[in-house]
Order: sequence, then structure tokens, then C-alpha cells
Amino acid sequence: MKLKKISWVSIVIFAIIIGLYPLAYYFADMKTNGLLSTKPREVLSNSVWHAAFYTHITFGGIALLTGWPQFSQKLREKYLSTHRLVGKIYVIAVALSSISGLFIAFFATGGIGNVLGFGILAMLWFISVFNAYRSILKMDIYQHENWMIRNYALTLAAVTLRIWLPLLSSFVFHDFIPAYRIVSWLCWVPNLIIAEVVISKRSTKTEQIPQAI
Repeated sequence: MKLKKISWVSIVIFAIIIGLYPLAYYFADMKTNGLLSTKPREVLSNSVWHAAFYTHITFGGIALLTGWPQFSQKLREKYLSTHRLVGKIYVIAVALSSISGLFIAFFATGGIGNVLGFGILAMLWFISVFNAYRSILKMDIYQHENWMIRNYALTLAAVTLRIWLPLLSSFVFHDFIPAYRIVSWLCWVPNLIIAEVVISKRSTKTEQIPQAI
């Protein structure tokens, strides 16, 4: 139980830090220090790509910041109307960030493997939030929670990317490109696997609850 609490606190801290990280792109020149430093000049000068990139990081940050409080049962029960409002903000943020993310995935540094890695992530991110929203409209709370677990695991790809990338590029490959090729999949596939394990455990607990006759 203590380990579970530590893990959750760590997720919240990283979600807040990385959720606020897009502000750096508004107040500092990230073309030489951030991920933009790997982009060709013609991509950076493309107004459509530029708009999509800032849409992606801005609303992705909002998704990180608004997503984690939704998992608190105490907050849901005490502030149900706020939970619903924040949930709608989260859905809109994920939808905008995933759609723009799919567009910029086609310009991903590192080749077709990265295009596929980030492109599939964007599609699964959109599909899972769509299913989460559709489930709650049907008042299927159990499936809504399952889809939200999957979706926020994919939202946290922004966090795991920034953990894995410096580790692999600095200590394993000693180069950005090969590390980035691995991270385009590593940032979200393990997250989704963990989400499915959590959902499986929830399902097992539900089945163990005696049904009323």
C-alpha cells in the first residue's frame, strides 16, 4: 500500500512538472535546446506545423494537469460537478492534442519507425478518450474508468518520454537519434501494458464480489 502511494505521488509530481513544461516553449528559445533542435529549418518555418506543434504541447500539458485529480475518489464524491467540468476540459484537451499530435507525427525525426510510433500513440490516445467519454454518456462507469486508465497511461507518455530519452541518449546509445527511435515506442507501450494489468486486477476484484440474489 505504501509503495502504491509513493508511485501515485511520483506520477502526480511528474505530471505537474511536465504539464507546465510547455511554458518553456513560450518564454524561451527552445530551437537550440529542446526537441525542436533536431527539426529541419523548412519544418520549423512551416506555419501549419508550427500551429499544430504548439496546439499539441499546450493541450497535452493541460491534459497532464487536469487528468490526475480525476482519479481521486474523495474528490469525485465531494466535488462531483467539478469532476464533470474538469473531465470535459480533459477530453477536449486530449482530443486537440492527439489530433495535432497525429499531424506532427508525420514529421517525426528518426524515420518511419518514429512516424509509426508517435502516430499510433496519437490514434490510440484519441480512441481511448472517445471511448471513455462515450461510456460515461451511457452511464457505464466501470468501462469509463477502464478507458480513462488506458487514456491517462497514454497521456503520461509525455512524462516517460522525458525520463527515457536522456537516460538512453546519455548512457546507452550516447546519441540522440537511436535513443529517440526506441523512445517513440518505449514512452507509451509499457504504460499501456501496465494500464491493462491494472484493469485486469480491477476486473478480478469485481468478479470476486458476491452478487445479490
